Amino acid sequence: MEEVQDHLDYGLQIVFIGFNPSIRSGEVGHHYANPRNNFWRILHNSGLTPRLYDASEDGELLKLGYGFTNIVARPTVGAEDITREEYTQGRELLRAKLEEYRPRIACFVGKGVYTEFSRRKNAAWGFQEGVTPVVDGVREFVAPSSSGLVRMPMPEIIAIYLQLYEFTQEQGD
Repeated sequence: MEEVQDHLDYGLQIVFIGFNPSIRSGEVGHHYANPRNNFWRILHNSGLTPRLYDASEDGELLKLGYGFTNIVARPTVGAEDITREEYTQGRELLRAKLEEYRPRIACFVGKGVYTEFSRRKNAAWGFQEGVTPVVDGVREFVAPSSSGLVRMPMPEIIAIYLQLYEFTQEQGD
């Protein structure tokens, strides 16, 4: 199965970073394509996007200043199928991408994504204050996973993503 292409560019506001693509995303070649994934609804309901986008439009979000990548590129049924070796390689590749493109914010879509990347045992929701970022100059933000399997109520998830929206508005972007 094909890897899902990253959508990265210089000068981005936010790069959204997932564990890895779902099988459905791998089949169609777009990020967050599983119909049970709430990512696109969360972005819209938090104000980050002016309308509800479809996964097939993921490349269009570059125009809004948003990019997409994953810590591991290989599509799997679930994150539990990712090997330790893939995480080790993925951490280095992700660090290189963030160092090259230097988005204002790296948004980790799931605490597990952040802890795998940062090698930190714990993380709070939102901006990671009081810790040195893995990539100097790139603010780290931890958001709940958008998977339909997440048990957190949707209003709570949206409220966390709303912090990203408010930050971008405060920055005048």
